[in-house]
Amino acid sequence: MKKLLLLIFVFSIYSYASLIGSNFTQRDLQILEDLDIKSSFITDYKLQEVYEQFQNRRNSHNYLEKLNEASLFVPRVKDILRQQNIPDVFIYMAMAESNFDIDAKSYVRATGLWQFMHGTAKMYGLKNDFYVDERMDLVKSTIAATKYLNALHDRFDKWYLAAIAYNCGEGRVIEALTRAILDIYVEKHPSQKRSKKIYEFRKTIAQYQKRRVSYYKLRDVYEEVKTWGINPDIEDLLQEQKGLDRQYLPKESRRYIRKIISLAMLNSQNFIKNDANSHLLNIGISKTIATVPVKGGWHLNNIAKAIGMKYEELYELNKHLKRGIVPPSENFYTINIPYSRLSRFNLNKNSIKDTVYAVHTVRSGDTLIGIAKKYNITVEMIKKQNKLKSSFLSLKQKLLLPIPNDMIKNRNIFKMSSRPTKKRYTVKSGDSLYSIARKYKVDVKKIMKDNNLKDSFLKIGDRLVIR
Repeated sequence: MKKLLLLIFVFSIYSYASLIGSNFTQRDLQILEDLDIKSSFITDYKLQEVYEQFQNRRNSHNYLEKLNEASLFVPRVKDILRQQNIPDVFIYMAMAESNFDIDAKSYVRATGLWQFMHGTAKMYGLKNDFYVDERMDLVKSTIAATKYLNALHDRFDKWYLAAIAYNCGEGRVIEALTRAILDIYVEKHPSQKRSKKIYEFRKTIAQYQKRRVSYYKLRDVYEEVKTWGINPDIEDLLQEQKGLDRQYLPKESRRYIRKIISLAMLNSQNFIKNDANSHLLNIGISKTIATVPVKGGWHLNNIAKAIGMKYEELYELNKHLKRGIVPPSENFYTINIPYSRLSRFNLNKNSIKDTVYAVHTVRSGDTLIGIAKKYNITVEMIKKQNKLKSSFLSLKQKLLLPIPNDMIKNRNIFKMSSRPTKKRYTVKSGDSLYSIARKYKVDVKKIMKDNNLKDSFLKIGDRLVIR
């Protein structure tokens, strides 16, 4: 009898899905299960809407293009997720976050594959200094992301809640759950609607929304109400309540979880199964990236030559090295190389040339601050490199600067500046802010901000600044 009911339920799901032009598979239902979402959510109208959008010609082409571009490092990311007991579906969270661009930057300065903000990155051990921004290290940032996701899962006990909290913050999810529990409780017990306890709880939530009480006050309310045995599910939290400006969850986060699910489900569509794209189905089977320790101060260029690669190709896997240099203050530091080059690296690593550092001879009037400004480094770096206990300098004293000599002479091939270049773009027929943003890999909101646009309406011939 149970099997018959299950078949009827699944058939009803498939029937509903087919009415709006989608065919779902058992794998799609498994994606929901992996996220701790009930299989009935597959009939969610908004999910169907997002899913349909990703199947149009432009989005499906972009999907394949990004999977192909990321095919070298995605297996390494998947491997880390599995090692840390994170469901495979979270590879599509990285896609939703950054479109698989290792050096992606948002208008709020979130950076990297997993779009870490500076504070959260620091909390999870990612460095950001003169030489490195480890938010762009595909291995270290993924490990940090798994730690963060596991911490969120420990708090909320649902993977879909961990994903949503990653997007909008732990506090906003706690607020959503607390409000939903109170609303469901009052619906079940109408006589309690105006009780003192309910009034005080709602008052605390309102004050938290206005930033008049701390997050800890809200959390105390949540810790109490969650003992009531009421467990709001995803459909409760994603519903849109009429007449409320502040829904349980932000609009962006409601779309975000549906986007992750849709991107994961796209992987079983027919367009990815044809001969030209079938290799994408096997991403993750073989090793593609090796992480190796190298000496502090080495040029990425010298390492590339030793393993038979172009500098630009090696830099693509190590964009966290801001200046193409391994941090000189580290005895050893790990970088990423193609797994196919590992044997050659082990064979040639002892012959990689050391970096020749720049030397500054102290002249009359020189100060550590002035020298640091001249070479675009910090006083602390000069002191550490030269083991200086004070800022006192003597004439003709030679200071070893923690930057390669050829960088000072401007004969290097490395990127010296991270300042964005400014471009001008003339709007053409068929252009939209979305298409222009995609073309230049910038955020739509950034284009609007840089050009003082109040809405997304564009006219042919408009001139836009792209930074």
